[in-house]
Amino acid sequence: MTQLKVDQYDDVHGNRYLNREDYRTLSLSSLGGALEFYDFVIYVFYAKIISELFFPSTLSPFWAMLNTYGIFAAGYFFRPLGGVVMAHFGDLVGRKRLFALSIFLMAVPTLMIGILPTFETIGYAAPLLLLLMRVMQGIAIGGEVPAAWTFVSEHVPPRHVGFANGTLTAGLSFGILLGALMSLAIAKNFTEAQIHDWAWRIPFIIGGLLGFLTMYLRSYLKETPVFKAMQERKQLYQGLPVKEILQNYKVSVVLGMLFTWFLTACVVVILLSMPQLLTSTFGYQRADAFVLQSTGIVMQVVGCVLFGWLADRIGGGKSMLIGGVATGIAAYVYYTHLGVWSESSIFIAYAVLGLVAGSVGVVPLLMVRMFAAPVRFTGISFTYNVAYAIVGGLTLPIVQWLSQYSPIGALYYVLFLSVVVSVAAAVFYCRFEKNTA
Repeated sequence: MTQLKVDQYDDVHGNRYLNREDYRTLSLSSLGGALEFYDFVIYVFYAKIISELFFPSTLSPFWAMLNTYGIFAAGYFFRPLGGVVMAHFGDLVGRKRLFALSIFLMAVPTLMIGILPTFETIGYAAPLLLLLMRVMQGIAIGGEVPAAWTFVSEHVPPRHVGFANGTLTAGLSFGILLGALMSLAIAKNFTEAQIHDWAWRIPFIIGGLLGFLTMYLRSYLKETPVFKAMQERKQLYQGLPVKEILQNYKVSVVLGMLFTWFLTACVVVILLSMPQLLTSTFGYQRADAFVLQSTGIVMQVVGCVLFGWLADRIGGGKSMLIGGVATGIAAYVYYTHLGVWSESSIFIAYAVLGLVAGSVGVVPLLMVRMFAAPVRFTGISFTYNVAYAIVGGLTLPIVQWLSQYSPIGALYYVLFLSVVVSVAAAVFYCRFEKNTA
């Protein structure tokens, strides 16, 4: 297959602005992404309780937690499988069907975790069922994010793809905040004994039910104009899309993996693991650390939208380059002044870091621009999920190793990736945007 130009199907939209249908598509896509990340992260918030309920009491707390995190990691390992398989059919039979399937595969296991019997009731079947549910969640989220990026990008006019995907990526960050707020609400309304006994199930049950509601609402979405145009022109890819990706899109795959690596750092290091650093190393109270983390998430949500909007005006490569450099500078200022500046100054520094880390909102635009429509879903899914499966599991151990040499070891990880993503953004600009500017 000869590589097709990315803009080959731009004529299906014309030079129009966003309309009501676009906003509805964007809203439902963002809601689904938020719920997927909510479902995925609440497991982490209740890992301690899960380790005590789903493994034998004779097992040491260390090994129980290790097994619990091992089951969590299984979700990462199955992301590439789910993403590539679902994307394969998404390129062949349509984006909409797989977009609906991904939220269904997330809603079912999330709800089931909320009602699973514990080790005390069914013995070793309990952790095995929990593992099965996590595998299903991994398969689902592996398909959801690439499906959402592809679905939205092919629905909106090319002039608004950056803003649309920035908003969509903001929804993913909002899902993390939603999970944190749900955990806080449970902690404030129930005693420790009640939470351990049954209240820990509430976030999972609510997440599952909301997932089914979102799946129903998504039934009203329409197939993308780009996919319908490919059907009408008989230009659907007839072979194995992943084979085409590996043969003819090597540079796109490498760049996409580097962009994904930066995305994981901005989410896992800058947002998710920040409270642990603040409380264990710099003596912050948990409540204060949570407020700071929540602020960072909110600012990243704003940053995703702003950088997406900027990408529509100056290009994805330039926007990502600005974001990479700004993130490195903001991270240096924030980390090197922990324990030195007042809490109010640190609050401002972290808010700025969260804002510029929102440059990850440009990543889906870059992905879309690097893969032609007939194999776009597979290209994005393969690149994103393989990279996330590798670096998602290694990020925290690497940061922990760096912390042995410096209490702000996380800074060096973020700085390294800021340089990497800046170089990758420059390469992207030269290869995909410079000649079309």
